[in-house]
Amino acid sequence: MLLSLPLTMVAQNTWEMPEANGQAVNPDQKYLVGAVPMVDGKVVFNTVVEAPGKSAAKIYAIVRQYLQSMTKEANQFEQSRIILDDSVNYEVAGSYQEWLVFKATALVLDRTRLMYNLDVKCLDGKADITMTRIYYLYEEERDPQTFRAEEWITDEVGLTKKKNKLSRVAGKFRRKTIDRKDYLFNKISELLK
Repeated sequence: MLLSLPLTMVAQNTWEMPEANGQAVNPDQKYLVGAVPMVDGKVVFNTVVEAPGKSAAKIYAIVRQYLQSMTKEANQFEQSRIILDDSVNYEVAGSYQEWLVFKATALVLDRTRLMYNLDVKCLDGKADITMTRIYYLYEEERDPQTFRAEEWITDEVGLTKKKNKLSRVAGKFRRKTIDRKDYLFNKISELLK
């Protein structure tokens, strides 16, 4: 004898965000409002890395060696170089041009040339790091387009109107730039521990 049981199915009609402490978690949270700071109309990322017990000269030597080594990394263009090397005032700066890859598969390579300056002022016990003069050269192999960070990754352009998501096109530039900045700042912090 075959029993017929009614089956009920409930379809999920919206995507549900994972929750943390009862609050929905947005995976893009770290890229939203305020993640790209503006100073006098310019995008300026800045942090101070503490290096207790290290002299300005020691911090300078460590940071200078790292900034120099960055110019030789595989993703760097030949234009990447040290542009300021002041061993008296313990300041060092590099100008970098590198690939920032959005998507790389067998059929698709979506990337931009990222250009920026990284300036480091070394003091006893700390380093003041600033990333500025950020530019992009996109689709340089097909239809080159140049964008300044100030016109492309700010809250007004890099986010949707509601400011709760990354915008479709400029959002990928915003995400990858913030990720690169985080990597560089964290790397220098690790070196100074």
